[in-house]
Amino acid sequence: MDRVSVVVTTKNEARNIGACLASIAAQDYPREALEVIVVDNGSTDATKAIAREYTDLVFDKGPERSAQRNFGMLEVATGAYVMFLDADMILSRTVVRRCVAALAGGGHVALHIPEIVLGADFFPSVRRFERSFYDGTVIDGARIIKKDVFAAVGGFDTALTGPEDWDLDKKLKGLGSIGLLSRYVFDAVDAYVANLPPDGIPGALVAFEERSGLDTPLLFHNEAAFDLVRYLKKKTYYTGSAEAYIAKWTGKNPDDPDIRRQYGAAYRFFGVFVEQGRYRRLLSHPGKACGMYFLRFLVGVLFLARKARQARA
Repeated sequence: MDRVSVVVTTKNEARNIGACLASIAAQDYPREALEVIVVDNGSTDATKAIAREYTDLVFDKGPERSAQRNFGMLEVATGAYVMFLDADMILSRTVVRRCVAALAGGGHVALHIPEIVLGADFFPSVRRFERSFYDGTVIDGARIIKKDVFAAVGGFDTALTGPEDWDLDKKLKGLGSIGLLSRYVFDAVDAYVANLPPDGIPGALVAFEERSGLDTPLLFHNEAAFDLVRYLKKKTYYTGSAEAYIAKWTGKNPDDPDIRRQYGAAYRFFGVFVEQGRYRRLLSHPGKACGMYFLRFLVGVLFLARKARQARA
């Protein structure tokens, strides 16, 4: 049985890390073939203590998540496959097994895993709606990779903070294709997530395949405590390396199609939401669509404002 190394990066994630690691431990994949690695970045809360309840492989590394991921995935991991997660993510029970089956049986070097944003309030539901359009597109990012391929491309570019996931995808595509683990019906998953019992959310997510009857492996991302100001600050912070990323790839191809989609208004505001028949989902949820475009507009304005400031500097 091929070993899978799951790397979780953390910083002051005591509130979330337990549920994340419990979901890895609950995978229907042989425990002896699962290696769990936590790479912390100077937490001052109980993050590391909680992590050590699940694994002995707990380390400190900084200064940013790319360096943390590279350390765990390149220097510590011993698996044939490497997966990276944030501490506020939860895997449904069959994700690892099905990822290994897809990578072992197909021609892909990595996989995108559908990501479901959690939360019953308006903006988390809007984010969940928006995220559903990105699966398998150039806006998505691989989550599990063949380790030899990850090593061959040099892992994450530690000079980038924000677009390093997109950069990794582009490097991986130079050696092979990236597949999509699964597809799901948005309305069914949205209803399941929106009606979770407050006192049993982690367990209901791990058992999603069984309890929902949908038998679809998914990754859940906890954005339930959504704060608009914090969300916009985070988005602005992660656009800091955008120009370096764009220059890196347009230097090789001035009309790079991925860059054009990732940073072009036509694709980010319209194309990704209507291609391959997705316009039906967009039109069937006008309230969520309006909220989504409101957030996209704010993020776009902040991105342009940052570019203007950089140009004047």
